Amino acid sequence: MKKPIVMVVCGIILPLIMAFASIKQSKQIKVTNLKPKPIVKPVEIKFKGHNEFLDAIGHRESGNRYHIINKFGYMGKYQFGKSTLKGLGFKITQDEFLNSPYIQEKAMNKLLKHNKKKLDKYITEYEGEIIHGILITESGVLAAAHLAGAGNVRRFFRKGYEFKDGFGNKMTSYMVEFSGYDLVLQ
Repeated sequence: MKKPIVMVVCGIILPLIMAFASIKQSKQIKVTNLKPKPIVKPVEIKFKGHNEFLDAIGHRESGNRYHIINKFGYMGKYQFGKSTLKGLGFKITQDEFLNSPYIQEKAMNKLLKHNKKKLDKYITEYEGEIIHGILITESGVLAAAHLAGAGNVRRFFRKGYEFKDGFGNKMTSYMVEFSGYDLVLQ
């Protein structure tokens, strides 16, 4: 009679012990993700050139129209103020300026060189870094200086200052929008 009881007990207890042992073992098994990894191809970053920069900033300022004057009196493709032109050494009338794409392009290149000289210390020190949440590039800094002036760009680097023009355009939006152009300033 002992044999049937032992057999019943063994028949019930042994499977239970085996079940608990397999649960404990399954916790020790490391499951790996069997999904295939995506193939990542290297991305080549291509900088846009100087002419593309001039076209883009001209489009933003005036729709690339040389003959336009805005409600604040800023003129031409790049929306120059009379005081900026005078500071760059241009002694011409408003009509002469508006009717000469050559002078407007010359003025823009002269302004870019002037601002590069004024801001070179900041460009050299911070290019490629994120300052006040903005990735710093030479073209972005020079576009911001076109909108706000070199002094306001320096204030941005020193204090995080944000300039807005009369239309509400932020200087930092120019830093972002015109980032990544390869400028040739001769």
